[in-house]
Amino acid sequence: MTETEIPEDHPRYASLVTRHRIEAGVERGITSKQGLIAQGRGEAFDYLLGERTLPSADDAARAAAATLLLADRPVISVNGNVAALAPAETVDLAEAVDADLEVNLFNHTDERVRRIADHLRDHGAAEVKGLAGDGEISGLDHARGVVDADGIEAADVVVVPLEDGDRAAALDAMGKTEIVIDLNPGSRSPRTADVPILDNLLRAVPNVTEHARDLADATPAELKRVVDEFDADAALDAAEAAIREGSFADRDADAE
Repeated sequence: MTETEIPEDHPRYASLVTRHRIEAGVERGITSKQGLIAQGRGEAFDYLLGERTLPSADDAARAAAATLLLADRPVISVNGNVAALAPAETVDLAEAVDADLEVNLFNHTDERVRRIADHLRDHGAAEVKGLAGDGEISGLDHARGVVDADGIEAADVVVVPLEDGDRAAALDAMGKTEIVIDLNPGSRSPRTADVPILDNLLRAVPNVTEHARDLADATPAELKRVVDEFDADAALDAAEAAIREGSFADRDADAE
């Protein structure tokens, strides 16, 4: 069954579409096999969150948009799962906030980087970084420490969806402002972030884009007020409370 063949009235439609995109990403050589495992873990947390955008996550998305609009050199980091799940949405976000896109992979090969860059271009990206590899993130010995000197290394704000905890910590040590999209409030990545968005990537990225367009005419002072009013710890606590206190009574337990 392909994505277009999944009936939209299926109770697990969104979940099945997501799984299909990851599977297709592996087949195209965009997503690693380890990405399948990571997707399953994220889906479990989304289910516990009620597969919905919490008000606190929406506040985080708005703060993320304001942070990106205030940035001098924003960069959106793209790994294999992000490329498979939300290529067009990620390109739209980059355009809305005038950010660069940069491919950055843990399971790195030059071929995978090229495939992902081409995939993003196929979905509207004019330019994609990550091919030069002439910069570094200090303190990382694996491939995710290799970045473009005029991309992530030079960025003041980095969007790091579905991120590794060690790279999030390393970027923080470099003084980068980080926006992390993650579904696990206990993960080191969102706990390191300046703006943790505890939401499904497929909901979060378009939501940040929508807020960015809404804030496009805001003054720097107005944008700064949005950022200053956001409470990262409260966002983490709200997601944890939703998981701990939620009820399965209103959730469809017939997962495929």
